[in-house]
Amino acid sequence: MSATARVIRAIDTIPAAQWDALHDGSNPFVRHAFLAGLEHHGCLRPEWGWTPAHIGLFDDDELVAAMPGYVKDNSHGEFVFDHAWAHAYARHGRDYYPKWLGAVPYTPVTGPRLLAREPRMRAVLLQAIRGLCGRHGLSSAHVNFHEPDEDSAFGEAWMQRLDVQYHWQNRDGWQDFDAFLDALQRKRRKNIRAERRQVREAGVGFRIVHGDEASDTDIAAMHGFYLQTFAEYGNSPALTLPFFRHLAETMPRRLVLVLAEHDGRTIAGALCLRGGDTLYGRYWGSHVQLPGLHFETCYYQGIDYCLREGLTRFEPGAQGEHKIARGFLPRLTRSHHWVADPAFADALRGWCDEEARRTRAWQAMAMQRSPFQSGPRGGG
Repeated sequence: MSATARVIRAIDTIPAAQWDALHDGSNPFVRHAFLAGLEHHGCLRPEWGWTPAHIGLFDDDELVAAMPGYVKDNSHGEFVFDHAWAHAYARHGRDYYPKWLGAVPYTPVTGPRLLAREPRMRAVLLQAIRGLCGRHGLSSAHVNFHEPDEDSAFGEAWMQRLDVQYHWQNRDGWQDFDAFLDALQRKRRKNIRAERRQVREAGVGFRIVHGDEASDTDIAAMHGFYLQTFAEYGNSPALTLPFFRHLAETMPRRLVLVLAEHDGRTIAGALCLRGGDTLYGRYWGSHVQLPGLHFETCYYQGIDYCLREGLTRFEPGAQGEHKIARGFLPRLTRSHHWVADPAFADALRGWCDEEARRTRAWQAMAMQRSPFQSGPRGGG
């Protein structure tokens, strides 16, 4: 089969059914509805460096492979940090930007990136990306947070980087939260129970609603919590209230809101998306400071939800070593990078290899802090 590569400047030029036929639907972030919502509702602002440039392979007019992608003139919202690379280019009088990025904006969540009906088309996609960079003078191409089974599509010209996130997994078929706690060391079990008790004794209750169950007041409250958290950290919030509403409308059973209530008002919330067997925690915020509220809203309510709904994994977001004590173990995340300039590529290859060695060593060390009685179980 011959295939023609095209740059897709707006994902809505591709029928949703064609795009979503290229993946199994288990990861909500690569769905046409999610990506289109970002483009339509003011989340990809030019001043923040996001210009849609998705790659599609077509057999006549039929889409047979694709990758969500963007031309970037900064590294905002990526979560695989390459500022040192940009500085190295600048020191040599070279321009690192623009570059091409294959990723989901603002979303450090592992998922499929090389969307293809047949695995052999993945390598063709990557060749098309390199061709795009050459034609447009882009310094490099980057594919962030891709699935482990996509590793083999990247040839030797692509450099791998590794990082660590902390994920919960129902590794022993626990039926409820008490069964999960019973698998923990006594000290960790006691601490979690104490944290949960603090929240209950403060009179806080919880309501979990899906997109089709949430009122507009619920959605607006969650967006307000999101804005507050970003303001507290001095960051610019990219996601808009219309985008949150779009998720509720177009992905109604994928959107999961955890809402904390006290004295008849909603005081905190967490926004999650649900995949095939995984809950993805994305954003949280609170209007009050109460002991244990963050852990209950962001972690324990999510674990409870997974146990009730039969989900086997919970990924509550990037960073946070404190998650280990609460049953979230270190897992590797991966990205691949191609640099057009051979001299820079050679210099960066050793840097990536050393970073990967240190990351694997850190994961092994962190696994020794597993709170489970049966000891650590690794994952890549």
